[in-house]
Amino acid sequence: MIRVYEASKIITMNPSQPVATHVAVKDGRILAVGDMAVMQELGEIEVDRRFADNCLMPGFVEGHSHALEGAMWEYPYVGYFPRRDPEGERWAGAQTFEAVQTLLRDQAAGLPPGQPLIAWGFDPVYFEGARLDRRQLDEAVNDRPLVILHASLHVMTVNSAMLEHAGLHQHVAIEGIMLGEDGRPNGELQEMAAMHAVFETLGMNLFEMVGVPETLHRYGRVARNAGVTTITDLYNPLTDEGIATLKEVTAEESYPVRLVPAMAALAWSVEDGIQRLQGCLEQGNDKLHFGPVKLMTDGSIQGYTARLKWPHYHDGHANGIWNAPPETLREIVEAYHQAGIQLHIHTNGDEAVELMLDALQGALTFWPRCDHRHTLQHCQVIDHAQMRRAAVQDLCLNMFANHLYYWGDIHRQRTLGHERCQRLEPLASAARLRIPTAIHSDAPVTPLGPLFTAWCAVMRQTATGQVLGERERVSVQQALEMVTLGAAYTLHLDHLVGSLEIGKFADMVALDRDPLASPPQDLKDIQVLATVLGGRVHEAE
Repeated sequence: MIRVYEASKIITMNPSQPVATHVAVKDGRILAVGDMAVMQELGEIEVDRRFADNCLMPGFVEGHSHALEGAMWEYPYVGYFPRRDPEGERWAGAQTFEAVQTLLRDQAAGLPPGQPLIAWGFDPVYFEGARLDRRQLDEAVNDRPLVILHASLHVMTVNSAMLEHAGLHQHVAIEGIMLGEDGRPNGELQEMAAMHAVFETLGMNLFEMVGVPETLHRYGRVARNAGVTTITDLYNPLTDEGIATLKEVTAEESYPVRLVPAMAALAWSVEDGIQRLQGCLEQGNDKLHFGPVKLMTDGSIQGYTARLKWPHYHDGHANGIWNAPPETLREIVEAYHQAGIQLHIHTNGDEAVELMLDALQGALTFWPRCDHRHTLQHCQVIDHAQMRRAAVQDLCLNMFANHLYYWGDIHRQRTLGHERCQRLEPLASAARLRIPTAIHSDAPVTPLGPLFTAWCAVMRQTATGQVLGERERVSVQQALEMVTLGAAYTLHLDHLVGSLEIGKFADMVALDRDPLASPPQDLKDIQVLATVLGGRVHEAE
């Protein structure tokens, strides 16, 4: 049977036919797009009018997020901004150190004696004065190990009990273990090497929790409620258990999203990583697409671990750190490129962008490749010369538009200053250079919500209402393309998703109003009613 979905308007993202009122679906794919007269040419049809008063468009494609969004809610949230968990419960957040300490005490009181307490979402950059350290955590909880993972996922702060439990109460020669004035570890651990010591001691790795079925189910629910039909897990260890779980969960008929895991490059030796990823390529299904590798270079700007070019941080803070030596990062780029694998490369700071542009230029010179679609991720303060180089190298960019709202004020005042904030997430400039561009949430760093991400790209407003870089604003049409077809392109999936065209998967999102006819400032307030994945309707909650 051919099912036809009717809507007051269908935004197709197909330049040959931008709008329609009906879309026909057969065997999970789009059979036709047009008006009712076009549908009647198909013969016997069944018309579904549940969205007749609503707007349909291609299901959103989130090109940079993490399945950790489904894992983190196992633990209490202590972030600055309010958030809702996958079950709809609202967490108020904590706006003072005292509020953070109170929340931690309350959570510890409900745990068995000695059981470690893990919390997440904290961001010290919002708090004036001294940074959170082990002493303040000890005041809240001193009878058990305590770990707070920062919002950026690049830093954690632990209490004295955790330092002792991990053998870090005395300085260890691991980069990223921060010291206090007394020369002892102050509880702050920056980037992966330092944080790994804590995960290893606790016998867990948060990044490996993506191999737990409930994590993926929760992640799917979050995606569905946000209107996302294709989503990434852009730092997956791809363990044997994790691969088996990905295959099992995505094979479920009711699973509401297509999933693209990117293998964590630094979790494997280069040789083993290439072999593992190539071995996964034939193990996918319609809702599971293996292929890319994710390489972490620097950290986060707001966490002061990103690598910035001179003059570095606006407030004089020391420059950030690399997650691997620069020469190692270059070698990884060359090896994966030569193996024919697409690279998604974390580059928050412009110094990290420069290093990767040099590495990619070298790789492309020695091993030319057509349609590689290597993608620089975040690239928040990529400068204009760097964007011109990216264009010449046929790179894609996926920018962290949500940063404008959540950390724009901090970047303006403390980390970047005025001029660099004018090009923070320079989306309009990328569009002028015709660089394939997407925008993302980096969930769970910020909440998953492509309409909010699009609003950030259009309005460029900070949390206090300031506009940063007005000349880098994009139109609503451009922003919507960046969360649909643009993101699909960066994943090598634009032939399957991202627009409503004959032969593509019948993946759609139903909205309560037309985003192109609504005032731009209202974009973030548009409600997601449901998604359609392969012709199957999934109601939002």
